[in-house]
Amino acid sequence: MLWTGGKDSSLALYESGHNGYRVRCLITFAPPEPNFLAHPLPFIKLQAESLGLPHYVFTVCRPFENSYESGLRRLREGMNIHTVITGDIAEVGGSPNWIRERSRPVGMNVHTPLWGRDRDVLLRQLLANGFEVFFSCAKTRWLTEDWIGRELTDSSIADLRAVRERNGLDLCGEEGEYHTLVTDGPQFSQTIDIRSYSKRAEDSLAYMEIHELELTAK
Repeated sequence: MLWTGGKDSSLALYESGHNGYRVRCLITFAPPEPNFLAHPLPFIKLQAESLGLPHYVFTVCRPFENSYESGLRRLREGMNIHTVITGDIAEVGGSPNWIRERSRPVGMNVHTPLWGRDRDVLLRQLLANGFEVFFSCAKTRWLTEDWIGRELTDSSIADLRAVRERNGLDLCGEEGEYHTLVTDGPQFSQTIDIRSYSKRAEDSLAYMEIHELELTAK
């Protein structure tokens, strides 16, 4: 499972289990010294622990095509994994799906359970299945700093719809308008408690700077 720690990869993992896939590990592609504002690696490590799955970080650098294909080849030839799952919903910026393009020369299968589905339905499915989701990063062109730390609820979905009417926001943030962190869900054995954080702004981004995390019993 290609893992970011956000709502889409979490929902894709959940649905893939119901589709008969047995996920063996979580994979995050990252630069040599990653500093993910939206999806901090310490948070992802706690998710993996709660999910009971090993998590691997595969380093990528330019040319990225070669790095990604090398990582996918490592999965196929070194770990005997023949399918990768992603939470991709649609093409981004009109470009072909990156993972499909990188998987083709490697002979890796790609499963995208969320592909092409209605955005509003996907958001509501997260709530219906008991996922706990928080906004961790946003481009201020679309969403204000007030969204950082806000929980995904019926109310916030309604507000996202209103924003979409004003400025064309993708409801699921598929064009990078916002990112999320999942603190709980049906496959989590423990809840991730974000005990302390600050809101930060950097250029056109607002994001959550996490100071303290803890796994707690459900």
